[in-house]
Amino acid sequence: MPATLHPHDLGLTWVMDDAMQRGCHALVADDGRVWLVDPARDDAALAAAAALGTPAGVLQLLDRHNRDCTAIADELGVRHWSTTAVRDAGAALPFEVRRVVWNRLWKEVALWWPARRALVVAESLGTNAAFAVGDGPVGVHPMRRPLPPTMLRHLDAEHLLVGHGPPLHGPAVGADDDRAIARSRQDIPKLLVKLPALLRAAR
Repeated sequence: MPATLHPHDLGLTWVMDDAMQRGCHALVADDGRVWLVDPARDDAALAAAAALGTPAGVLQLLDRHNRDCTAIADELGVRHWSTTAVRDAGAALPFEVRRVVWNRLWKEVALWWPARRALVVAESLGTNAAFAVGDGPVGVHPMRRPLPPTMLRHLDAEHLLVGHGPPLHGPAVGADDDRAIARSRQDIPKLLVKLPALLRAAR
C-alpha cells in the first residue's frame, strides 16, 4: 500500500501504511534546500519531496532507525547524517539539535526549529495508537514512559512531526506535548489495557 502524504507549511510528511505507521519528513529550509528525516522508501513521497527543492542531506534521528536513509542518501548524492553526526552538527544544520536519550541501548536526538515552532521527534513521542493511549493526540513511547523526555517540554510548538504517526499542527500542539509528557507515568494503566489490541494489530 502507498504511504499517506501530508503536505504542510514545513514541507512534507509521509506515513507508511504499516502497523507502526512510520512517519518520514522532508523539511524545506530557509535557503530552499530540503532535508529528509528518517525516510522510508515510497516512490510517490520521494517524488513529491524532490519537487520541493534541492536535497541537502538525510538525517537519522534514532540510531536504530536506519530505514532507507543510507540508500536514499546515496541515490540523491547527499550525506547521510548518522545520529551521532546530527548530535555533533552544531551550526551545520538549520535546526537546533536536542539530545533526548544517549546510552548504550538507545541513542536519539530531536530537531527544534524555533523560527517555525516545529519539533521533530523520531521515537520518544508519537501520534499512533501505540503512543497516544491517553486523552490527547500524542503520547510517549511505551518504553520511555517511566523516564519521559522532559527536555522536550515547554517549547510552545505549533508543529509536531514524529517517527510513528501523522503530524500535528496548530496552536494546541505545545500544550498537547507537555500534557503527554506530564502524564506519561499516569497513563501506563491505559497502555496496559490497550496492549492486547495493539499487539494483535501489529501482527
